[in-house]
Amino acid sequence: MISELKNLSESEIDLLKKIPAMVTILIAGADDQISKSELKEAVNLTKIKQSKARKELLGYYQEIAPDFEQSLNELLNSYPQDAEVRSKQVIEELERLNEILKKVDKDWATQFVSSMKDIAKKVAEAAGGVFGYLSIGYEESKLIDLNMIKVPN
Repeated sequence: MISELKNLSESEIDLLKKIPAMVTILIAGADDQISKSELKEAVNLTKIKQSKARKELLGYYQEIAPDFEQSLNELLNSYPQDAEVRSKQVIEELERLNEILKKVDKDWATQFVSSMKDIAKKVAEAAGGVFGYLSIGYEESKLIDLNMIKVPN
């Protein structure tokens, strides 16, 4: 158990553990084409973050990274295929995070949101641009800031 999450219910912790996968699915699917390179980037990123994340988040990533690829695939298969419907559903679920973030340490919540934005940016860059890198498509750019997730005041 991650100490910062001790005040949360089991369902709230479960949602928090799914957030990187949800962010991946939202951004990768924004242009209606979820590419293997986008999914692979998210898997690699969570593995790297087990040792190179912000120190406040190391425990979180060490907890989710071992099963991340499986969780990502299961979550992806649970969502509708239609990009617009899927995005709407993922955004609604991401918005539920706002109430949860009010219950955890503000610094941890701030670092968490920042880390999710980092994942969003890296996933978006994985599929576009020169040789498939360093460019973010229009649909992805509208979502990359994850404006549906608010850092608590």
